[in-house]
Amino acid sequence: QVQLVESGGGLVQAGGSLRLSCAASTRTPGSYAMGWFRQAPGKEREFVATISWSGNNAYYADSVKGRFTISRDNAKNTVHLQMNSLKPEDTAVYYCALRWGSIWPASSNRSDYWGQGTQVTVSS
Repeated sequence: QVQLVESGGGLVQAGGSLRLSCAASTRTPGSYAMGWFRQAPGKEREFVATISWSGNNAYYADSVKGRFTISRDNAKNTVHLQMNSLKPEDTAVYYCALRWGSIWPASSNRSDYWGQGTQVTVSS
């Protein structure tokens, strides 16, 4: 079993920054890609960013490119999302996700595990 616990959400003014973190606990050996998704009120969950097991491959939604950076620390089983230049339209519940395998396939929202979500609110 895998548990994902997010932290770092909150309220920030437009133009500000937040750093989300996700700690993964698993006793199952193997490599896994990780990602961040978000869901705004009344909208479907959408892809934000994913990162490969090695950390060498990261992919971003067009809406966050140049503003968000995903990173991971395999020694600590953590993944982070640094969010800069935040906009009101970034307001959503952000979910950490884990998918077995070295690479997260492009355009796939399928995850093997999801965190409980953390609220990010950007005021104008």
